[in-house]
Amino acid sequence: MAILEAINRGTTRPSEHGVMKRTAIDKRPVAGLVRIEPLGVEGDEIADLKHHGGIDQAVYAFAREDYAHWESELGRPLAAGAFGENLTTVGLDVQGARIGERWQVGCCLLEVTDVRIPCAVFAGFVDEPHWVRRFTEHGVPGAYLRVIEPGEVAAGDEITVAETRPHDLTVGRAFLASTTEPGLLPAFASETRMGRVLRSRVEKYLAHHPDLSESPAPIAE
Repeated sequence: MAILEAINRGTTRPSEHGVMKRTAIDKRPVAGLVRIEPLGVEGDEIADLKHHGGIDQAVYAFAREDYAHWESELGRPLAAGAFGENLTTVGLDVQGARIGERWQVGCCLLEVTDVRIPCAVFAGFVDEPHWVRRFTEHGVPGAYLRVIEPGEVAAGDEITVAETRPHDLTVGRAFLASTTEPGLLPAFASETRMGRVLRSRVEKYLAHHPDLSESPAPIAE
């Protein structure tokens, strides 16, 4: 059974990294029931609204199992929220989740839309050498989620895959397509539930490769 280890939120603080020199990446577990609204976790702040947040990136999830690699690599424990995620999961294959699939978490229904791309602020927060390259090479990014049905959640809530999708366009594959293997992007053109950022990547790639612009009919909602 998959469960929610922690729900995490943070407030905006000064940062030496990134253009804006402020960030809310430092997220900490919250006790008790917490409401998730269409724009994210109640009380959670986002410093850079141009590149983060919004309907399609309302919630970010990362799996406890995927922390295991980095705990071994970095030689230190990583608490829930250490990568700036809102939801720390246990027993859920986030890497293998399909773009467009839906999760029931407590009273909230969420939809997988996109993947996290590492940036300078993330690298500065983790404070490890060559972090962007290392995170990218490992290829396990976590998932961004859209809120389909708002509701309250709490640590310990069960997570179930309420609806899957008829394709193999996983979080892991979306990350490769978005970073080191852009040739994979056209395969995502038929997924109508992807987030606007991933869709923009797909459309830009197809605009430069018109011979690939014919794609399968959209997958039904």
